Amino acid sequence: MQAARTSGWGILAGLRCLNGGVSASAPAILVRDLHKSYGGFEAVRGIDFEVASGEVFGLLGPNGAGKTSTVEVLEGYRARDAGIVSVLGQDPQRRPRDLRRRMGIVLQSTGMYRHITVREAITHWARFYPAPRDVEEVIVLAGLTEKADALANTLSGGQMRRLDFALALIGDPELIFLDEPTTGFDPAARRAAWDVVRSLQELGKTVLLTTHYLDEAHALCDRVAIIKEGRIVAEGPPAELGTSSSRYRVAWRAAETDALQTRETDDPTALLHQLTSAALARGEPLRDLSVTRPSLEDVYLELTAEPETADAHA
Repeated sequence: MQAARTSGWGILAGLRCLNGGVSASAPAILVRDLHKSYGGFEAVRGIDFEVASGEVFGLLGPNGAGKTSTVEVLEGYRARDAGIVSVLGQDPQRRPRDLRRRMGIVLQSTGMYRHITVREAITHWARFYPAPRDVEEVIVLAGLTEKADALANTLSGGQMRRLDFALALIGDPELIFLDEPTTGFDPAARRAAWDVVRSLQELGKTVLLTTHYLDEAHALCDRVAIIKEGRIVAEGPPAELGTSSSRYRVAWRAAETDALQTRETDDPTALLHQLTSAALARGEPLRDLSVTRPSLEDVYLELTAEPETADAHA
């Protein structure tokens, strides 16, 4: 552990330029051997990851996996027990004012004043920052132009989420944390929130989000890390996580039943030969034949599944 800490501090020192600034090539977030416990429960058990500047990075995992603890350490709300954490080249545990000004945070719910207008709320938030973005520009970016003069308590759930994004964006942060940004949304509101996240990336912002929705991670994230029991069990681009698996899924529609059949195999060539030979012998076609790698959902469910106990088989 001591060797890891010494090495980590060397990494952290290397993130800074000689003039005290942050290297342009440095990651926006760097985590090495992070540990966090609550009493006798170890919620985070030595995780490592990096988030590049301008990247959308997702943390996936079931409840209790350690996602929230990790993000709260990165935000500076919780002290870590061990490990190295660098956020925009600084240690968030020290809660430096400069770092807080460069971060935006969108929580699952907010305590926004309900009886002021959207424009008044954003204008009020802007006063907390030394160089905020233009209020009218942020209203447009968040898709709230038609609701700019509406009271907050008249907004729909999706519109309130847009206001949350606007409040996180008004300080012109470099890094934005999104905690379950679309939980409880209807499909239309979720898609609208996705558009806002995409606009943040187009502005060059770095985004770290936690989500339970695998389609959301696939649509928004450049890379994801799947966490289980405080450890990262897989990391990479969503579309590529399944490519390292030796398993393939073969699907086809048999003529005699017209029902879609699926089989998983390590040797798709042999299975395809078997299926096509049998179909040719019967003089029947195999319709909708496909061979695919596991999807992000397949990988997630496999990696986060609870082990079966002896009782489960009884």
